[in-house]
Amino acid sequence: MKLYFSPFSPYVRKCLVTAHEVGLADRISLLPSAVHPVQRDAVVMASNPLSKVPTLITDDGQALYDSRVICEYINHLGGGQLFPAAGPARWRALTLQSLADGMLDAALLVRYEGNARPEALRWAEWTNGQMDKISTAMAALEASSDMRHQNADIGTLSLGCTLWYLDLRFADLGWRARFPQLAAWAAEFGQRASSKAVWSL
Repeated sequence: MKLYFSPFSPYVRKCLVTAHEVGLADRISLLPSAVHPVQRDAVVMASNPLSKVPTLITDDGQALYDSRVICEYINHLGGGQLFPAAGPARWRALTLQSLADGMLDAALLVRYEGNARPEALRWAEWTNGQMDKISTAMAALEASSDMRHQNADIGTLSLGCTLWYLDLRFADLGWRARFPQLAAWAAEFGQRASSKAVWSL
């Protein structure tokens, strides 16, 4: 399999953590990309009309995207248990994945606003609104032990990758002091073999 990637993409990291969890990491070759919200990558676009990473090319040549589809495919291929069967555990895992992905979406919009948009066109209220989404999501995670459950599934893997990205791009956010229970969870998650392998890339 081949995966179009960007080295700092949290969604790529999510796919790679999934691959490590189910023992398929060595079957994935990483293909460089130059995706950008304005200057689009024609090579990636040939497989994914959205020209976004991650985009996975399967062994039989099928293109899969986005990270949710890729992670489910990798889990299925590796016989993993990261997507629970129908029932409360499944809805909890999928909802946590959605929350984590929503935090990432907000964080990426802030990055684009500050780095891709011309300075004269930047909108402070927009940035503040996106950062507030991250803050309220973290507050909900801090308050709900159920949402910080310890089972390794697509929800917890997504959350771990989200917190990794926030540390990477928003080092001055200081979220650990405000959300100590979430910080303790993140520290434990970071000790997983899959986390250590992917964080070091």
